[in-house]
Amino acid sequence: MAIVDKTGEAGRSKALEVERTGIEVIADADRKGRPRQLFWPWFGANVSVFGLSYGAFGLGFGVSFWQAAVAGALGIVLSFLLCGFIALAGKRGSAPTMVLSRAAFGVRGNRVPSLLSWVLTVGWETALTILATLGTATIFDRLGWTSGTATKVIALVVVAALIIAGGVMGFDLIMRMQTVVTVITGVLTVVYIVVVADKIDWHTVSALPSGSTQNVVGCFTLFLTGFGIGWVNAAADYSRYLPRRSSSGGVVGWTTFGGALAPVVLAVFGLLLAGSSTSLSAGIGTDPIGALATQLDTWALVPFLIVVILGLVGGAVLDIYSSGLALLTAGLRVPRPAAALVDGVIMIGGSIYVVFFSDNFVGPFQGFLILLGVPVASWCGVMLADVARRRRDYAEDALFDPRGRYGDVKVAPLLCMAVGTFLGWGLVVSSYKESWLTWQGYLLGPFGLGGRTGAWAYANLGVLLALVLSFVVMFVVQGRAVRRQEVA
Repeated sequence: MAIVDKTGEAGRSKALEVERTGIEVIADADRKGRPRQLFWPWFGANVSVFGLSYGAFGLGFGVSFWQAAVAGALGIVLSFLLCGFIALAGKRGSAPTMVLSRAAFGVRGNRVPSLLSWVLTVGWETALTILATLGTATIFDRLGWTSGTATKVIALVVVAALIIAGGVMGFDLIMRMQTVVTVITGVLTVVYIVVVADKIDWHTVSALPSGSTQNVVGCFTLFLTGFGIGWVNAAADYSRYLPRRSSSGGVVGWTTFGGALAPVVLAVFGLLLAGSSTSLSAGIGTDPIGALATQLDTWALVPFLIVVILGLVGGAVLDIYSSGLALLTAGLRVPRPAAALVDGVIMIGGSIYVVFFSDNFVGPFQGFLILLGVPVASWCGVMLADVARRRRDYAEDALFDPRGRYGDVKVAPLLCMAVGTFLGWGLVVSSYKESWLTWQGYLLGPFGLGGRTGAWAYANLGVLLALVLSFVVMFVVQGRAVRRQEVA
């Protein structure tokens, strides 16, 4: 079930209409559903078998199975709990996440985090498209149907068409798609787990040596940024359709549960698989989805292909919808479907580059996560502080008026985000050694953490620092400002 019209011809016809609603407030008459219905989009967007690949990513920090399992589960659940708290803003304000962020940054000051949000979501939808394309080509090759460049071209066209269609059509179709994706991918993912369970060698997995505290922190940060932190900027985009009387606990709980359930299960099972086979773990670095297919007999490849495409497309559709909203919030004056189409074109361009001209996926992907993870974590801290301080619904008209109670450009949160980002980037080092990322980690030496080659280099403390520092500072600084806004 989804947060749309009741079943029947009217509901089905509405799902096939292009949504015209952009970043404007959702009228109370159009708000419907219950918090538990948030489970479907969040579960459907995160049930992708890509979650299994995080087993290899996590063990890459040199930690044991149990260390990675605990760090991974905590990172995933905590990251989606942050999404749950931000989703409260959607219920209170009936507008997209990045429009509600104007209450913290000012109407035009919020263009900075809106552009950041747009880059993040476009990056994620591109990464998921790349994964679906590479995985499909590998599976087709194993089946003997076709191989080479032609297969990748066909796979990219099909995957991109599904994603762009969902983004352009909008909310109602997306919610119906996510219900279908949830059921099919959930069932077939369980089948995959059962089929490859005999590949697990517990003796080998349990013999993995333990890593240092720094390694565990780095593993935790990877899961934190790779899952919920990648969704925080879109967390209220779907709860905004719920009635205002909806349970706040339900909004937080169902968002967290729906988002974290599949990734926790998949990540732990992925740790078991990757820990059992060094060749599989290495293969995931080049083709995360295709490498997982090598564990299957031929008869199981077609069902696995369905899981791959639906799971990755399910996540990418939510990203392209939210990226279009972020682009509108940043100031682009076009209809929402046109904004989604613009993002789709950029997504295709990025996918073409990686699929046809790059020989590695994991390096650029982890570099992308860390580079954007720091400023997004800082924005998240500011936004969480603003949500925590508020006791009333947002003044919706003021979200679109630079002269209203939320102001035009707020210096304090922008400065806080800039400082958090500066400090955060100084405490992270990407494993991707391209020249455009070697400038990171410039504070590891001055802060006595061993420099870019020290033990703390890959712990990525900067993400945690940016999140916590921004929340604490803005929670203290913004208290009076929020009270004045709500009295007004």
